[in-house]
Parts: sequence; C-alpha cells; structure tokens
Amino acid sequence: PWQGKACESCHGPGAKHAESGAAADIQNPVKLAAARSEKICLECHGSQPALRARAHGAHSRSQVSCVACHRVHGPVAELTLKAAGVVNRQCSGCHQAEWADFLRPHTHRLREGAMSCTDCHDPHGSSRPRSMQTVSANEPGCFRCHGDKRGPFPFEHPPVRLEGCQLCHEPHGSRNPRMLVRAEVRFLCLECHSNIGSKPALGGIPPALHDLQSPRYRNCTICHSKIHGSFVSRGLTR
Repeated sequence: PWQGKACESCHGPGAKHAESGAAADIQNPVKLAAARSEKICLECHGSQPALRARAHGAHSRSQVSCVACHRVHGPVAELTLKAAGVVNRQCSGCHQAEWADFLRPHTHRLREGAMSCTDCHDPHGSSRPRSMQTVSANEPGCFRCHGDKRGPFPFEHPPVRLEGCQLCHEPHGSRNPRMLVRAEVRFLCLECHSNIGSKPALGGIPPALHDLQSPRYRNCTICHSKIHGSFVSRGLTR
C-alpha cells in the first residue's frame, strides 16, 4: 500500500538535491504556499471523509495549511493529534482569545484534559458555522454530552430549537454560573419576556403577580426549571 508514497511523494524529485546537497533543491511542504502544501497532503488523504469537508472549513479559506497543525515526521500521537493535550495546545497557539475564555471561573473542563477542542469543532471543516461538530447526523454537537436537553419535547422552548445553546450560554467560558451570558437568570429571561422598549415581547409578558421587586420572583428557574423543554408543562414548570 505504500507504493509510490516514499519521500519523493511529499518532497518532490530528489536527484538534484542528492547531487548538490542544497536545501533549496528539495521541496519542503512547510515552506510552500498553503494551497500547494494542502494539495500534496490531499493526494493521499483526500479520500477520507473528514478531509473532504476541508473546502468548507475556515482553515482552508484562511490559507492555514495542513502542516501548520500536523507534523509530517514524528510519533503517531503527534501526527494524528489524537491526544487531548496535544490538540488543545495546538489550537491555543492561534485561538488565543478562545483559550483565554477557558481561564474564566466557569468553563468546560478542557484545561483538565476531560475534553478537547475537536469534541465540539471539526478542524478540517464543516457545513455548520464555526466548523461545529454534529451528532445524530445533523443536530448540534452539544447534545453529544448534554443528551438530557435534546428532546424531542412536546412543549419546546423556542430559542433552544431556533437559536441554539449559544443564545444563553458562553460556549468556552463565562464569569457567570452555568456559563450564562448574563450575571442573573432573570436578566437573561427578560431579554425576550418583557415589553421594555419599542419592540413587542418575543416570548410573552409575565403576569402581574410576578413582581420583580420581590426576591421571590427574581429567579425564574425556581419554578420554570424545564427551560430546555418539558414533557408535561406548556409553561416549562417543574
């Protein structure tokens, strides 16, 4: 199976280099333009399903070549970037703002080695925004771990279905508990469930008995605990 896949398959004809010994007379994929270097890799790896999606990926559009992440020579674990620690170090080299998010108080357990960036993102490309992984063919990759939020529910919370998890949660890390985008749950709920401003409420207005000046009604999820969807209650109550 390795016929035709010797050194020259990546480095080009070596006769001239063997005679002169000059580095300029050999092809080095690391020093080539991204499109040319990528073409060399895909001559062998282009038939793999993960790499066929590279045309849709941000790395390819941004001219990030395969060798920017993968080593050509080295241990198998480093070539394939399978180990979580290796993947995370590689990604954090470019995505420093995202890595800084993981230093916040409430995050996914990535720094502890419990998961890696590729659990949520497909580095080779995806048809979904941000190269997100999918589960069960076409659903967001969040449900791979958070299967209890998946449903289908007879009574759905529309933002879960239409907007996705990122409407309420910071995916990489947050200063707020449960990685919420707001410091308090009520402020997050009132972005849709209030008539403040010129636009009508998107999700309906709370009844008059919900006096937000009273601490009793300031934490919406005390009663409406099934905010991702419910099997029994249209009001998403427990």
